[in-house]
Amino acid sequence: MNNVQTMLFQDDGVIPNHPSLPVLLYKGIWATDSSRAESLLNQNGWGNSWINGVFDYHHYHSNAHEALAVVSGWVELILGGEHGKVVRLQAGDVVVLPAGTGHKRRSASLDFRISGAYPGGMSYNTRTGEPGERPKVLREIQEVPTPDTDPVYGQEGPLLELWKQNKT
Repeated sequence: MNNVQTMLFQDDGVIPNHPSLPVLLYKGIWATDSSRAESLLNQNGWGNSWINGVFDYHHYHSNAHEALAVVSGWVELILGGEHGKVVRLQAGDVVVLPAGTGHKRRSASLDFRISGAYPGGMSYNTRTGEPGERPKVLREIQEVPTPDTDPVYGQEGPLLELWKQNKT
């Protein structure tokens, strides 16, 4: 469980990112089970799931955290906004984005598919950094509760420890 990478992004004035919770990257965690990613997320208490792709424009969810598990192929995402970090994910990788974290597909293989899910099956919105959204989304991001389960490990796991100690 110690092979989780963390990344913390600052508010860039357009994409707020989360002020205290880091992005979590589980590299290769489901390499042999990537085709079952959606059901594994669901079993670990993350629902309202889907399998599709990732938008090719910067966006974020201000009212829910999001787990993304690569089902097939590979993708390059920009996390954190226009000047964020490029991350390459492949089948078996899982990334957890705290509410407010910007993400955008930069490129992907033709067979790329990803599953998304939300703690407890929360509904999610899609925000793009419009100036009028800002006061409301900053408040919403702070109000999103810490998940009860880790999307990869369930009742235990790095998310529960790392996010508990970083919550403002």
